[in-house]
Amino acid sequence: MSSLNSDDLACFVCVANTQSISRAALELGADQSTVSRQITRLEAALDTRLFHRSGRGVVLTEAGATLLGYARQVAATLSEARAAMRASSAQGPAQLVIAAQPTIANTAFAAIGTALKERYPATKLRFVEGLASPILSWLAAGDIDVALLYLPEQQGALKVDVLLEEDLTLVTPASWSHVGPTFQARRLGEVPLILPSTNSGLRMLAEALATRVGITLNMAMECDASNAVSMRLVEDGCGATLLPFAAVADRVAQGRLHSARLIDPVVTRQVAVATARNRPAVAELWDVMQTVRQSVRKTVMSGAWPGARLI
Repeated sequence: MSSLNSDDLACFVCVANTQSISRAALELGADQSTVSRQITRLEAALDTRLFHRSGRGVVLTEAGATLLGYARQVAATLSEARAAMRASSAQGPAQLVIAAQPTIANTAFAAIGTALKERYPATKLRFVEGLASPILSWLAAGDIDVALLYLPEQQGALKVDVLLEEDLTLVTPASWSHVGPTFQARRLGEVPLILPSTNSGLRMLAEALATRVGITLNMAMECDASNAVSMRLVEDGCGATLLPFAAVADRVAQGRLHSARLIDPVVTRQVAVATARNRPAVAELWDVMQTVRQSVRKTVMSGAWPGARLI
């Protein structure tokens, strides 16, 4: 015996209400042959005739009249379920934890928090800042729900949605008047650099760039502290660093630092919103991700994420 399905039952109710295959087809936006097949399939599943057919339309059999009561109960239950799901979606998850790397967090968290609180006022939001490696571990362990991070080389355990890309810039003391608005990447070996240690994504990117252009990085010092500490070291003349323009825009505007876009080649990093493949998703995650994406898009389009380009 074939199994029943809600689509066939909904079609049956429509035919019973209109007492016509053709009128039911018009209401359902289907052709008559499709409606006839659904009724035939339902009759085969129940092993009984549901309608008496004539040139003037269709009339329920006794079995059909019995089924109509149950079919209407099913339709009502499905309608209640859809309403309950919509209400749940509107309320949002009970708690949502979002992590980001420091530059991204500083630029995006305020706008994302505002958008999510407006969309889900009852949701408890928690924002976490961290480097790429801990963030990936937190995602895998289920300690966070969503991450905003620079796209890692290996993405096997992640579901990612790329949001934007940024050019990497050479950030120098404001007093380095010999550095212009752009700087050739192949000349980075001439610059004393302040970068994180080798387990950092930024350091690995810098090392890969050096290999690509055939130079050796001139490391003045390593700094695994925040970007703010690295920028203070640069301000004090200890060397230069590599950061996206958004990280230093305020200090450049204040005349405390100088930023030069890397060229020959241009060096870019992509920012993505990510979730873990091996963890169960929080409720309404798709809608949460859309809200995050829209918030980031508005931030970039407003100019509040300097140097970013939407993808």
